[in-house]
Amino acid sequence: MKKKPVIFCDFDGTVTESDNIIAIMKEFAPKEWVAIKDDILAQRISIRDGVTKLFRLLPSSQKEEIVAYSLQNMRLREGFNEFVSWTEEVGTPLWIVSGGIDFFVYPSLEGLVQPENIYCNRSDFTGERIEILWPHTCDHRCQNDCGCCKVTILRQFDSTVIHRILIGDSITDLQAAKMADQVFARDFLIEKCEEQKIPYCPFETFHDIRFVLEQEEVFQPI
Repeated sequence: MKKKPVIFCDFDGTVTESDNIIAIMKEFAPKEWVAIKDDILAQRISIRDGVTKLFRLLPSSQKEEIVAYSLQNMRLREGFNEFVSWTEEVGTPLWIVSGGIDFFVYPSLEGLVQPENIYCNRSDFTGERIEILWPHTCDHRCQNDCGCCKVTILRQFDSTVIHRILIGDSITDLQAAKMADQVFARDFLIEKCEEQKIPYCPFETFHDIRFVLEQEEVFQPI
């Protein structure tokens, strides 16, 4: 029996041309954000801890400015719209698994990806500082304190019948890349895949990904 392909795609820096959290921090956060970001990338602190600290640098009173800025400056990566249409044509499920935040993830994907196919973090602007909420935390088998735990999400799909395809770009995708059947990587994730000897295919646009997948056995008629 041929395995059924399912695609798990990161959002920030993958679906989008740049990382939206980083863009927000550059525009609104005090300089302390840089050290926190460096600690996340170096894996000195967990993603959940780091992102919590980043957003606590920002006052909730800036909500309207932050939301408007993130949506106005966001650009979807070349070929993404066509890629979504193609997955629908071939009947391959597409899940967005994102360490990003609801206030920019959902609006950006409206009309492209159904909300029920999106995993991302939530935001709370009711306090003095912005708080991030974590509806998709690690299960008991993951000790990485991921925040939105992509490993836990992938584990819900049986690897004996599902060909799990991961598309990502950064440290938030590393643990999932270790267990995926196929990895498409760019930017920092390439560096980590090479460092840890994880097989991957590089990409710059979603046209690149589609071209490779169309040659794969799992996408060929039986």
